[in-house]
This record gives sequence, structure tokens and C-alpha cells, in this order.
Amino acid sequence: MKFYFHPEAEEELVYAIGYYEECSPGLGTDFSFEVYSAIKQIIAHPDAWTVIEDEIRRILLKRFPFGLLYTKILDEIHILAVMHLRRDPDYWKQRK
Repeated sequence: MKFYFHPEAEEELVYAIGYYEECSPGLGTDFSFEVYSAIKQIIAHPDAWTVIEDEIRRILLKRFPFGLLYTKILDEIHILAVMHLRRDPDYWKQRK
């Protein structure tokens, strides 16, 4: 199964990696590994996580205060947001 980032979700990922890397060398790499670990879980079990709205689901990262919002379309996973959990929870809705 393939996965794709919405362009704005990809920007969020890159920004968060940079932010954590500035906080502590190697922490950005840890964050990216955590994101890709969550994506592997999504690919293995795409229907396992909480439905947020319609067919959009959220998986929470274990070590960082982020969630991935995604939807499954046919045999593809579309990551709509790499969302900090203290952010306005509806900011991503125009990305559907």
C-alpha cells in the first residue's frame, strides 16, 4: 500500500523535524522515525484508529504531542495533516 502526504502536511512534517532538531540534535530524526513508524502501523491496519470525521482517522504519536490525520482511498493512504495536538483541531478541514 502506498502513502502520500498532502503538500501542507509535508510542510508540517518538515517544520516539526526542524523545530525538534533545533531543540536537541537528533530529536528531529527521532520525530521523523516516530512519524514513519505510525505510517507503517496505518498501512498494516488502516481502519484501526479513531474516526475524526467522515472517513478521516487519527493516530497519535507515542513520544511527541502530534497526531497524523489520514484517509484511505482505494489502496492508498493520504496523510492530510501532521497536527500538533494543541493546535486548532479544525485547521486542516479545507484539505479534504
